[in-house]
Amino acid sequence: MAFRIRPDRAFTAEFRSVARRQLEQAIHFLEGQPNGPHEAIHDARKKFKRVRALYRLIQLDAKEFRQRENERIRDMARTLSAVRDATALVETVDYLASEATSPEEISALAFASKALIERRDRIASEETDLIRKIAAAVRTCREAIDALDELDLDDSPRKTARRLSKAWRKHLARAAADLVACEEGGDTEAFHDLRKVTQTYWMHLSLLSDLWPSAMRAKQKEAKALVDLLGHEHDLSVLTQVVNENPDLFGDSETLARLIGAIIARQQDLRQRAIEQAKLVFADDADTEAARIALLWQEAASRR
Repeated sequence: MAFRIRPDRAFTAEFRSVARRQLEQAIHFLEGQPNGPHEAIHDARKKFKRVRALYRLIQLDAKEFRQRENERIRDMARTLSAVRDATALVETVDYLASEATSPEEISALAFASKALIERRDRIASEETDLIRKIAAAVRTCREAIDALDELDLDDSPRKTARRLSKAWRKHLARAAADLVACEEGGDTEAFHDLRKVTQTYWMHLSLLSDLWPSAMRAKQKEAKALVDLLGHEHDLSVLTQVVNENPDLFGDSETLARLIGAIIARQQDLRQRAIEQAKLVFADDADTEAARIALLWQEAASRR
């Protein structure tokens, strides 16, 4: 079933249905583990991100619920991150290798890949309580599903449109501020913030895609391209931190220098491309776009 809220249905019921479906799918991955526990965790964490993005839409009318449930899911997801994050570093070096410009750089990245694979396997072998963590995560998902029954929102088209408009405006204002920070020579944290706000925006476009399918799909495509750029940029920032903390893992000084050089060159390119893409994605004024969302919702909901 699509990740969307249908405007011709009562908002609260739709909200509960979407959240419940995402959490149930996460449970399915964690319990079934068709491709092993670590891939199951990766799939489940994607569902958790969707739920947290969904909850942002109601933060103005259900602040306490949103804060509590967001923290519940966020904290639970963090307990499952160790091996997946280590695997992502291996994938990041492989991504760098696909862009390598010399045999020496390829050799340095091959050395780094081997070192990071060994590091990932070591982390996996030391994580002896993974079964317990997964079982605890499943229980937390079920608690989050039960908590949805507490949600009580005004489902009138006017009130719902106002709720969505305010959430939309607040989110776009945050995106604009993050983009300015990145343009002004922002650090790793600034680009990470822009990545998070773009991911949420991309998910919100999916959630409300029924309001204007063609326009929302086009906007989603632009946002997804930015998410991908910023995702690679963030992975390189994490890799830089690991290299700085564990330089001995990555060979002699010459090999290390080539690795760091490859990271810096690719990251600078990604940041510039991300800024240009973000200007396209967030080109519309926040007030204008938020007002458009409110109008579209009221028109669609009035046909309920």
